Amino acid sequence: MATSQGPTPASAADTADPADQLARLGGSWVWLLGAAMATLVPGILALVWPDVTLHVLAVLIGLYLLAAGAFRFVAVFGQGSGGERVAGLIVAVLYVLGGVLCLRNPLQTIAALSLIVGAVWLVTGIFTLYTAIATKNMPHRGVVMAIAALGIVAGIVVLALPTESARALTRLLGLWLVLMGLAETAAALAWRSTLRRAGVTGNDTAGTPRHDTSGPVV
Repeated sequence: MATSQGPTPASAADTADPADQLARLGGSWVWLLGAAMATLVPGILALVWPDVTLHVLAVLIGLYLLAAGAFRFVAVFGQGSGGERVAGLIVAVLYVLGGVLCLRNPLQTIAALSLIVGAVWLVTGIFTLYTAIATKNMPHRGVVMAIAALGIVAGIVVLALPTESARALTRLLGLWLVLMGLAETAAALAWRSTLRRAGVTGNDTAGTPRHDTSGPVV
């Protein structure tokens, strides 16, 4: 006579699957809020510290890009379709590469630093906009598209406007970082509202809505 033996090793392994754990974390509104803070805080620092040297600015931007890349990499696992994940992964890798380039040679020129940041924002905005348009039933699509448009404009502005001093570049990057950080904060709070409407409460708040497993791509 068969008796209940409890969960099998396979089911226990599924429960402890790192990909599932990353998916739950990446779909959390708290994680998205953390990503927003990783953008907002460097922007505030740049605005309140306009006389920062080019060396310190390069390190600050490099750390921002690395942190943002790490947040976006985990968020990839909380996204639904394969196309969304591929686009999110490309964006995460782009941020990390940009951060490495900034930190690898922090004594680089103003033009080089502008090129790195502007290119990252521009390409990221294009990928995010494409994902928002291509993904059906994306929660708060308008917010995501607004963030994408903001990133595209920021990239174009940084690439197009010549800056002759570290002070001018610091103010420019700080302004755009604050604007994008505020937009990403709005997206995180909107995602929290979506989770609550979907009935995700208690320990499930770190997960995703039961009716839709794709979080906002920011």
